Amino acid sequence: MKKNWKCDAALFLISQSVTLFGSTLVQMAIVWYATVATGSGAWVAAFSVCSYLPQFAVSFIGGVWADRFPRKRLIAGADLGIAGVTLVMILLMPLLAEGVALLSVLLVLSMIRSVGAGLQTPAVNATVPLLVPEDKRMRFNGMNAAVQSAVQFVAPAAAGAVLISGTLRSTLWIDVATAAVGVAVLLCVSLPAPEKKQDALWPALRAGVSYAVRDRTVGRLLAVYGAFVFFCVPGGFLAGLHVSRVFGDSYEYLTATELAGFAGMAAGGLLMGLWGGFARKEHTLLAGLAAFGTLSILLGYSARFDIYLGVMALYGVALTTVQTAVSTLLQTRSAPAMQGRVFGLMGAAYSGCMPLGMAVFGPLADRLPLRCMMAVSGAALLLMAG
Repeated sequence: MKKNWKCDAALFLISQSVTLFGSTLVQMAIVWYATVATGSGAWVAAFSVCSYLPQFAVSFIGGVWADRFPRKRLIAGADLGIAGVTLVMILLMPLLAEGVALLSVLLVLSMIRSVGAGLQTPAVNATVPLLVPEDKRMRFNGMNAAVQSAVQFVAPAAAGAVLISGTLRSTLWIDVATAAVGVAVLLCVSLPAPEKKQDALWPALRAGVSYAVRDRTVGRLLAVYGAFVFFCVPGGFLAGLHVSRVFGDSYEYLTATELAGFAGMAAGGLLMGLWGGFARKEHTLLAGLAAFGTLSILLGYSARFDIYLGVMALYGVALTTVQTAVSTLLQTRSAPAMQGRVFGLMGAAYSGCMPLGMAVFGPLADRLPLRCMMAVSGAALLLMAG
């Protein structure tokens, strides 16, 4: 590890934050455009599915490529590829009639963007061990989580402001501009090239899955993370539905809930960045799971909205703690030659288990009280922590 690793790590964090901001803003703008233009739940659902399923499908390939090719080139290539497709979309928009034709092309754009994210994300996570010393990774991942939460907090508001003052076409230019800036910063980061491997894609992918199954620690962490994402759905992804049913169908309530959650996530990232967790990283993960499970139960049974908001903020802190701990443990415990594939599996766990949780808990929410599902999911997380 180089003595000036802090400079490279900071530049890497800046580059990914810039591109994340542009990507999040544009994806939010596309979904909101479809919502306003159609008022159709089917179209909104289609855009949501196209934002996750392609990423799930290609995360495995992205993991193999992260172990095979220079990660800086892979990350920059994905960013520039997405920006290039977005630029083509900008040039085509004047030729497309508004309505089904434009929405269909935007749907394809969302799918391509999701593919790019699936190829890029494993390389981003696997790059951290090349930049940051082992004893500093928990803090770096915490600061990274804080920055990402802040970006996700600001991007929706920025997307709304840009759409109000401009057009969807002008909004897409932001993605192109942020990709160019992010890649320019990334090129200043010094990274060692991975060893060249000649094995074919399928054997390499199979070897990664086999490694995760054989290594009990890595396999257990991936399983815990997948279950964690699945049980996040009632308290996190269905929070708006719970608030509208219990406290009232008000945009102010829904906005306050989102703000409290993102503020808690940012605070959790700062906490992990400053504290660094327990000496044994496993204890940090277990504490985060226990806190998250307890807070999930409390969310369902908070009778006053101000109390609910406070619990939601703490819920965000616990969520970031778990995510940071899992990422750090995988970066530390997985073999260097397998880290890309391991994080490909982690990305697949998220993009697969979240829609699965929505498919299970969403319909159940029309039959059972949401607070009961929050209690059950919280209890399951407490059992995992035990």
